Amino acid sequence: MSGADVRKIKKLAARLGVHDSDVVRFAVKTMLARLEPLHDPEARGRSVLPVFFESGDELVRFFELDMPRLDTIINDGVETARRVDRDDVALIAMHATQPPFAAMKLSEMFLGNGERAALPEKGEADGVNSLRRYLYEKYVRRANGEVPRD
Repeated sequence: MSGADVRKIKKLAARLGVHDSDVVRFAVKTMLARLEPLHDPEARGRSVLPVFFESGDELVRFFELDMPRLDTIINDGVETARRVDRDDVALIAMHATQPPFAAMKLSEMFLGNGERAALPEKGEADGVNSLRRYLYEKYVRRANGEVPRD
């Protein structure tokens, strides 16, 4: 941690009226909860996608995860039916490092049956929501046999 991080922790603790260690404990517990699926070494493929829905950009940037490393974290040793497509792993990595290109790629992508990916309406410019929605539609709703809405 940098000196600036320590100062921020001290300011937060003072404002909340708690100890510095309480702020650090909260940060660690919050991070561990967000990354819960990664704690299980058996969790792979689609089952770890929630981590990347919620924290993918931060993880990729902070840990400098490139596409091959991300693919290993997500898909290594998983059976074919539970795999996340390499193109989608690349999209997750690209979204963290090059959001405009990821948004452009996402808008061009099609789902496996030729339907257009479910994208937000005009005016809903949040790329994180676009990526989350696309991955959710493809890997969660379709895997559960639900028909995506048009």
